[in-house]
Amino acid sequence: MESMFDRMSRQFDEMSRQFDDSSRTGSSAQGMEVDVRDGEEEFVVVADLPGFEKEDIDLSITERALTISASRETETETDSDADGGEYLRRERRHESMRRTFRLPGDVTAEDAAASYKNGVLTVTLPKVTIDREESRHIDIE
Repeated sequence: MESMFDRMSRQFDEMSRQFDDSSRTGSSAQGMEVDVRDGEEEFVVVADLPGFEKEDIDLSITERALTISASRETETETDSDADGGEYLRRERRHESMRRTFRLPGDVTAEDAAASYKNGVLTVTLPKVTIDREESRHIDIE
């Protein structure tokens, strides 16, 4: 009876995740909450990626688009003795997230920096700066 309730609980959890995915733009963004701050000299992107290791995360910039990808696999083994019989339960899970979004302005990708601490990824993207103080003479032909 207990195993039946466990199975039903897992099925309801899976079904609710499917409904949650359909309400988002892109099902692979599940669980990745992102903040983008527009500072004077840089854009700062903060993404929540709980449970991932730094090695599981990949960042890329193409033109004015930032892509954050994270992927991991977990495996659980449980040895038990139930009713005089021995059984082994192995559960595997693959989780991946990917989110691409357009930045509000041009950035200097070579000077971008990222840090990851306690499940929070922080990406700093310096803006392309134009020195307005520097003037240039234009010849008329």
